[in-house]
Amino acid sequence: FGNVAMSGQDVFKFAVRSVPAVLREALGAASLEVEDVDWFILHQANQRILDAAAERLGADPSKVVSNISRYGNTSAASIPLALDEAVRAGQIKDGDVLATAGFGAGLTWASAIFRWGK
Repeated sequence: FGNVAMSGQDVFKFAVRSVPAVLREALGAASLEVEDVDWFILHQANQRILDAAAERLGADPSKVVSNISRYGNTSAASIPLALDEAVRAGQIKDGDVLATAGFGAGLTWASAIFRWGK
């Protein structure tokens, strides 16, 4: 077995291109616009990616949930952890529209749009 290496610059470029694109596609399928979203919960890879993806999407940065400074990159757990933390803090309320997007191993990506609660 050899060492595993990651090209951070390539991952950054991939993420800030793919995350906004997959979110736009999912929002379109839901007949929603970026402005209709109450909270964006994205994979918590690093703050630079969160900021750049939100900027490219045209999303209000204050609507992007971030816990990266407290936990670092928690891999596949980052979206559920950020969601749980925001719900427990009272940020996310029943009826809020949430947009999630993740990316990971093999440079795969996905998104889901849903209304929280009842």
